[in-house]
Amino acid sequence: MDDTVIVGVDGSPSSLVAVDVAAEEARLRGARLRIVHAFTRSADLDPMIHGVLAEAEQRVHERVPELEVVRTVVSGEALTVLRAEARHAVLTVLGRRGRSAFRDLLLGATSLQMATHAHGPVMVVRGRPEPQGPVLLAVDGSPAGNAAASFAFTEAERRGAPLMAMHVWNTWTEPTPYESPADPLSVVVDLPQLERRHRQLLEEAVRPWMDAHPKVLVQPRLERARVRPALLAATREAQLVVAGARGHGGVAGMLLGSVSQALLHHSDCPVTVVRFLG
Repeated sequence: MDDTVIVGVDGSPSSLVAVDVAAEEARLRGARLRIVHAFTRSADLDPMIHGVLAEAEQRVHERVPELEVVRTVVSGEALTVLRAEARHAVLTVLGRRGRSAFRDLLLGATSLQMATHAHGPVMVVRGRPEPQGPVLLAVDGSPAGNAAASFAFTEAERRGAPLMAMHVWNTWTEPTPYESPADPLSVVVDLPQLERRHRQLLEEAVRPWMDAHPKVLVQPRLERARVRPALLAATREAQLVVAGARGHGGVAGMLLGSVSQALLHHSDCPVTVVRFLG
């Protein structure tokens, strides 16, 4: 990866908001910003270059005057172009919805597919404007979660923000033993034991990153609740939420997971998905 943050621009209001956020992300990293536009019809090219792309670059110069900005215009389908650009970027920033004809969609297809398949971290800008608060890390103990933890701790240190490491558990997804094979409806649930196990999972998930980032104030948060509603509620007090995605398989939903998809569709702050490629 080189020191470049890329942002996809298609002329939609959402993509211009993403430009503002991407400029700040590039400033935080001491990186350059690359504004990327993919086109499929040459008739659209001149208005885009002299209209929306010029406006996007002007917004960046007004927001972060010292930032190095490059415009890239590539012929091709948006997802293909952005995936190629993202291979060499430290971060890809996208608006939550592009110039789709399906205006009622919560999340644009390009943003969802990039979050699922891009090789580098992908930030989808959504939620309230200029959010404040801690960096929120969704902890699940998986290898994908470990990749997300590394990114989240680095982000918290870079921003001078605390890190809220949140793990949500409940009995509905727990494998629970039967009291007796002859009585399958009699279920024994040892709640204190389950809570201790999940607390240990949370502690073990963050301990290596606490050692690597001693300046980061960590706020562990263990909740027994429904996972998606609890995390979505926590995004209302966060400036950024970070979640992991698996790196193998062919079905987008299986790659990304229902929790990450819920965050991308409903979070009240920007969402960064970090893909585990192991």
